[in-house]
Amino acid sequence: MRIALFEMAEKRASEKAKSANVFGQARKQPKMFRAGLYARVSTTDQQTIPLQIRALREYTARRGWTIALQVKEVGSGTSQRELRERVLDAARRREIDVVLVWRLDRWGRSVTDLLTTLQELDHLGVSFVSLTEALDLTTPTGRAMAGLLAVFAAFEREILGERVRAGLAHARQSGKRLGRPVTAAIHAGQMRKLFRNGVSKAEIARRLQIGRTSVRRILAAGSTKK
Repeated sequence: MRIALFEMAEKRASEKAKSANVFGQARKQPKMFRAGLYARVSTTDQQTIPLQIRALREYTARRGWTIALQVKEVGSGTSQRELRERVLDAARRREIDVVLVWRLDRWGRSVTDLLTTLQELDHLGVSFVSLTEALDLTTPTGRAMAGLLAVFAAFEREILGERVRAGLAHARQSGKRLGRPVTAAIHAGQMRKLFRNGVSKAEIARRLQIGRTSVRRILAAGSTKK
């Protein structure tokens, strides 16, 4: 009798464990993230792109995510990452839930650019993971690390601003002319001579390789002085 009761209780416990309900409520299933993979290499280092893609795909499989988009880009230095826009567009269309990259410098051209794109992704509700730095914005720790990036971005902007101001001050002290170089004005005499000889303003601009607007402005200024 005791054995039968024990077997019955065990059966009920097993059925409850397999049930989709917890305390009478439906058990929440883990969200199946749709990942957008982005791999980027320089023009002189293209052999590493299979390594990046393999690592990204393996990580996606371990997390139980699905791959909704995979983008490979080849570029050099801090050039515009045009194909990266495909990933951002997919995020804006809510086609992906997380962006996965091999390393932060593969994604961002600078700390400021990195922070700007991460803020946009956060606003869209899209997470971000960088494997090399173990930056995972799907976790509280990762989001705290992202906050530090804002500090570094502000620091970077301040450093660049100081360099620009120092460079301008040094140029002034050295007697260098700042601003756009004078180009059209040095041809003012030649313009007036050609115009007096009946050459049209459009033809003057073509011969001297100067914009028509500059030609009209300089000729108008000359006639006003007279």
